[in-house]
Amino acid sequence: MKIRHLRNATTLLTLGEHRLLVDPMLSEQGAFPGFKLFGGGRRPNPLVALPPGTFALLEGVTGVLVTHEHPDHLDSAGRRWIREHGLPVWARRVDAPNLRKKGLDVHELEDGALGMAVEFIPSRHGRGLLSWLLGSVSGYYLAHPDEPSVYLTSDAVLTDEVLEAVERLQPDVIIAPAGAANMGLGGDILFSVDELVTLVRRAPGRVVLNHLEALDHCPTTRDGLRERMKAEGLLAKVHIPEDGEELHFERPDTLPHPRPKARASKGPGLQKWVSARLTGT
Repeated sequence: MKIRHLRNATTLLTLGEHRLLVDPMLSEQGAFPGFKLFGGGRRPNPLVALPPGTFALLEGVTGVLVTHEHPDHLDSAGRRWIREHGLPVWARRVDAPNLRKKGLDVHELEDGALGMAVEFIPSRHGRGLLSWLLGSVSGYYLAHPDEPSVYLTSDAVLTDEVLEAVERLQPDVIIAPAGAANMGLGGDILFSVDELVTLVRRAPGRVVLNHLEALDHCPTTRDGLRERMKAEGLLAKVHIPEDGEELHFERPDTLPHPRPKARASKGPGLQKWVSARLTGT
């Protein structure tokens, strides 16, 4: 398995014969308004450009995986690029109708898709009313028979459901957002650094931390995160890639991957309608 971190949550994930572009935010630096609404520090996003050579790397992509529709995970430039290349988009049932309206070839990402075990794992993008307003978000467990298993938490705070999935599925690699995003009202909407420490301690394998230094409402820095993980004795389990960096992982054993459990996948409803208008998606 190869994980090439591009920027924020945008990742090239190579699993067997698949080369998946995850959560493509492909806009130029400063292309859309800041997300920090209160408390100062608002700046146009993204804060940084894509790494040089990104679009040449993307020519080998075989499909796109979208965890949710927020603009830092799928922006207008990302949608345009997907349409131009005629690529299939793998997403949840709740997002599929809206994505199809935008001209994308959408397929539901469910168990057996892409020739691998798949489970979607509900996440909370914050807490309380703000979490509801930001909409339904899910992570994904992907287990290709010839590759390490991976759990993409998507945008999340630490919940019992996330920890239960880690314990039950024993993912070889976890990819988690580490920016501790906060819009200035309603608290953190991503894992706090303390929550990341708990997640890394509970992880059976390696943890790749992304969603850093690319958006105005994400205050956590790579250097600060490394120092905290070092102080906790966890740095050896953690990867904090620079933009453009590629990581390689091998299967630690030949035992069968844990099987996902079946979950009822819901279509869009009131929450999707509200969150789409709030986030401009």
